[in-house]
Amino acid sequence: MLATFSIVACDVKAGEWGVAVQSKFLAVGAVVPWAEANVGAIATQAYANTSFGPRGLAMLKLGFSAEETLKKLLETDEGREHRQVGIVDAQGRAAAFTGKKCYPWAGYIVGENFAVQGNILVSRKTVEAMAQAFEGTRGPLWKKLLEALRTGQRAGGDRRGQQSAALVVVKERGGYGEFTDRMIDLRVDDHAEPIEELARLLDLHELYFGLTERRVKLSAATLRRVQTMLKALGYYKGEPHGRLDGATRQALIDFHNTENLEMRLQKDSQFVDARVLRFLEEKYELQDR
Repeated sequence: MLATFSIVACDVKAGEWGVAVQSKFLAVGAVVPWAEANVGAIATQAYANTSFGPRGLAMLKLGFSAEETLKKLLETDEGREHRQVGIVDAQGRAAAFTGKKCYPWAGYIVGENFAVQGNILVSRKTVEAMAQAFEGTRGPLWKKLLEALRTGQRAGGDRRGQQSAALVVVKERGGYGEFTDRMIDLRVDDHAEPIEELARLLDLHELYFGLTERRVKLSAATLRRVQTMLKALGYYKGEPHGRLDGATRQALIDFHNTENLEMRLQKDSQFVDARVLRFLEEKYELQDR
């Protein structure tokens, strides 16, 4: 974990906390990121003391601020000068630490609702670029975290190169089916370009689990095309006729469930999620070649 850059951050209004990290280290996501909904997020790196994750979250849950939690973690750790830590709490207060014995370049920037930190970097420009990217990017927290990683890499990143990356976002009832708080938990354990591979996985995650932003009315013309595509893919057995009958409804349900798109299935069967329709068109075009 010697060469790593990361960001801990939150969107208090949206009720989301997260960590994004990249390192020249195998499976960095198994070590650095820790987060709990309505509690905070922690990145522990350099010669990482992994107990800082669960212990720190426990302190935050008791009501300690990010700064207080950081102080308590460090004062009991004899190896503190080899550690690097970033913390953001439930209120968006952030704190960070870089030990004097971390390999250069090593340091951090703390801002409103975030902290960026890194060690064995090409230069300070990496964390500066990450901070600017986070503050300047619009959209959900995961998008801001990803852009911070991408920008940090372009600014120099880890001077030993790339190997793994991870991104975690937690939100109360934000997990699959609203059963857990794990909204996003993606890892790239070993890859030549881990941040770009992480971006690809995030795009898939958004396809499968993202909220519907636009719906398409199933007009007669649209239904005929949908029936044609579903028939070609083996979901619909009848002839395209442009009517929303029971067989068409079931074919649409089967397509959503088989392709893991059930979170985007519309309760009002007169509509289809626009991204699902695009995905269906892409599948049909590939099958038709």
